Amino acid sequence: MLHEEKAVVVFSGGQDSTTCLFWALERFAEVEVITFNYGQRHMLELECAASIAKELGVKQHVLDMGLLNQLAPNALTRSDIDIEVKDGELPTTFVDGRNLLFLSFASIVAKGIGAKHIVTGVCETDFSGYPDCRDIFVKSLNVTLNLSMDYQFVIDTPLMWLDKAQTWEMADQLGAFEFVRERTLTCYNGIPADGCGECPACELRRRGLQQYLERRQLTEAGGAQ
Repeated sequence: MLHEEKAVVVFSGGQDSTTCLFWALERFAEVEVITFNYGQRHMLELECAASIAKELGVKQHVLDMGLLNQLAPNALTRSDIDIEVKDGELPTTFVDGRNLLFLSFASIVAKGIGAKHIVTGVCETDFSGYPDCRDIFVKSLNVTLNLSMDYQFVIDTPLMWLDKAQTWEMADQLGAFEFVRERTLTCYNGIPADGCGECPACELRRRGLQQYLERRQLTEAGGAQ
């Protein structure tokens, strides 16, 4: 059942945010998306997000967050920084303050267009240790945003407690499985769909996909008996 409220989705064109967009479209009467240009290494991400938004018929807001690149050098924006994941350390793909700033700016846009819901694909189950993907951070920021603007936002995190296999399952339940698999860009090396298959983002995506497809096959086999 559609809620009368309007929602904005923090949208990169990747697997998680695209799944969240389909989730929002099923629940809210009006949905718009916000995409951030923060000097990503692969500008194809912005093109992918724009293409998906256009195809699904949702209005897209693109905000310039180039200052983030200056403040927090990281492997997502600098070609001279290698993508590395070491035990006990945050990956070099972590961008300090990114979700804090993204959600804060998204809330300003949301209030301006009369939206009460901000949808984001952050996840504490498969989150690589990023502190700004934790549920406690989102809840804390939600309270702060409400107080700062005297406006009752709700930050929706439909993927918060899902692993990647369950995220694929959600996309399938929303009728968006093939769309998400073929049209999104998750790869750190800027390759759409199944990606390069080697970077941490592709490995996580592929492992979750394999787990879900195996589970779905077993369910279908059981149902056919």
